[in-house]
Amino acid sequence: MAAKSNSYLDQVVAQQAELEEDLQPAFMRRKYGATPPAPSAPSPSGALAKRAGRVGATREHTPQGPVEVRVTGFWRWQTVLVPPNAFVVHTRRGAAEPLHIGLGVSFRFNPATDSYLVVPGAIQTILINAYCICRELQGVLVQGYVQWIIDDFATAYRKLDFSDPQDPMRLVNVQLREQAEAAIKDKVSTMAVRDVLSDKQPIIEELTARLRTVAEGAGEAGARGGHGLGLSIVTVQIKEAVVSSNTLWENLQKPYRSEQNRVARLAELDAQEAVSTREAAAGRAGEERRIENERKLAELRARNDAARFDRESTERLRRTAREHDVDREVADLAQQTALHALRLERDKHAEQLENARLQQELSRLQLEAELALAQARTRAAHEAALLDLDRERAGIDNANARTDTTVHAQLIETLPAIVAGLPAPAELKSVQIGGDTTGLAGVVAQVSEIVAALRPIRGS
Repeated sequence: MAAKSNSYLDQVVAQQAELEEDLQPAFMRRKYGATPPAPSAPSPSGALAKRAGRVGATREHTPQGPVEVRVTGFWRWQTVLVPPNAFVVHTRRGAAEPLHIGLGVSFRFNPATDSYLVVPGAIQTILINAYCICRELQGVLVQGYVQWIIDDFATAYRKLDFSDPQDPMRLVNVQLREQAEAAIKDKVSTMAVRDVLSDKQPIIEELTARLRTVAEGAGEAGARGGHGLGLSIVTVQIKEAVVSSNTLWENLQKPYRSEQNRVARLAELDAQEAVSTREAAAGRAGEERRIENERKLAELRARNDAARFDRESTERLRRTAREHDVDREVADLAQQTALHALRLERDKHAEQLENARLQQELSRLQLEAELALAQARTRAAHEAALLDLDRERAGIDNANARTDTTVHAQLIETLPAIVAGLPAPAELKSVQIGGDTTGLAGVVAQVSEIVAALRPIRGS
């Protein structure tokens, strides 16, 4: 079964890798991205000069590298312009000493006879990952960093290799890193695991002393010697020390964690006891407040209920009295209405009785009038009949008392009217009246003949 990995160790290594990427030179990141190029074979110290000579026909050239050096002019008459934060050494064929050396020195350059070397003058940082074995034969990862800077370039360019055109400091950093890792491993091998994890100062002091001895040539008394590399150690720091074994790492943490768990548990119990005591007191106080609040609420509810009952009783009494008043008013109005209806009914009955009486009286009067009229009519008819009888009798008497002369005169008087009423004759007939006209019988006979003669004419 595979061993359980140390997550903290993995995290520390990943952070160190990110830091190495961040500290990578800007020109390297622009050219290669996050992956640094593979180490290339060192080129001669005059590589930059030869590159500049090959482009001597151009008016201005800036070699690509860690230092932005501008080369102007053409062929044998060129000028090298060095930034103010870069070291430069300018040599010429046949000259034992450099023509120019220093920080930010620009000069005229002949590609046929001259050569120069440009090195960054900025501070350099070396990240260290030292996998060490401590005194208990346990693996420990020690992480640190060393910062250094060129102090004496006249010594440094002779003893160190700055010939890599892409990263002149690479070989120097590799050498210093190897020396630093060796110093750390030597020191850690004599220390216990707990000492390495708890006190890093002995490692820092040992590493600083060794690096300064190598880089600055300092002896035990700290005096400047003649065997240095022309470099100056700025600072040495140990960032992290992590046990490689996950089991050992957990075992080292267990006593402290157990103690802390015990202290935390006791503190938690104390806190729980204090909290429970406070909660009980708070609960009791809260219960007392609740009971008091309930009592006050009960009293307030009782007062409210009493006031509401009084209001409801008063309102109910007022409504009852009002309803009774309204009922009495309604009863009075109903009684008045009934009395009025009775009066109206009585008046109606009286009027009906009066109408009936008047109707009877009218009927009686009508009957009396009809009887009187009938009597009058009967009397008038009787009288008329008597008059007719008297008239007939008088006519008969008159007729009997007429003489022929009178009848003859009356007939003569009526003849013009009779003739006027006759139609126009279609034929003319003549009737002769003759005979005896003195007596009534003779006149009647003559009139009958005339009428008989006129009847056909009227019928036509």
